[in-house]
Amino acid sequence: MNRQEQFARIIHYFPAFTADQIALLNRLDLLYGDWNSKINLISRKDIHQLYLHHVLHALAIAKVITFVPHTMVLDLGTGGGFPGIPLAIAFPEVQFHLVDAIGKKIKAVQAIAMELGLSNVTVICRREESLEQAYDFVVGRAVSNLETFYKWSKSKIAKEQKNSLPNGMLYLTGQPTTLPACMQLYALQLFFQETFFKEKCLVYAAAPPDKTF
Repeated sequence: MNRQEQFARIIHYFPAFTADQIALLNRLDLLYGDWNSKINLISRKDIHQLYLHHVLHALAIAKVITFVPHTMVLDLGTGGGFPGIPLAIAFPEVQFHLVDAIGKKIKAVQAIAMELGLSNVTVICRREESLEQAYDFVVGRAVSNLETFYKWSKSKIAKEQKNSLPNGMLYLTGQPTTLPACMQLYALQLFFQETFFKEKCLVYAAAPPDKTF
């Protein structure tokens, strides 16, 4: 699928995007292509599938929840800015903190966010255990195994609720072999028909009251 076809799929699945949002998404190809020539934000063999494998994949979270304005979202282990950058475009009134311990990737993500004028994005170079702020949701994509990511996330989730889903973790991953009872799985083929999403899932888990796994 070429670039135009991939981009058309995003518009197809998200017809409510405004002209400004579409324009910002359209700029991602050039920005990521430029930065990827300098550092490895995305696999070189995969950069030509940016919109399908990365942008649309990140936007799967928007199929499960519509964040209300002023929601605070932590993108933990953001890497090249996914899922945080596409979500920040989709939800301009939501605050996103994109965190990763790899400085060169964070530098690139910061530059991309600035080029796009995403005032709702804060980029932080830090390890997860040093984060002290609480968030409504912690999101991530293929950062670690499911149980580990949940353990990292649960202590960072705020108690005050404002969204349709209770505060918690939203994690993009492959098909897990087992799923703890506290978690809910959404197969991405429920939302997207492309073959790439056949084995892809979104796992949601609310933070338990005692913050234990």
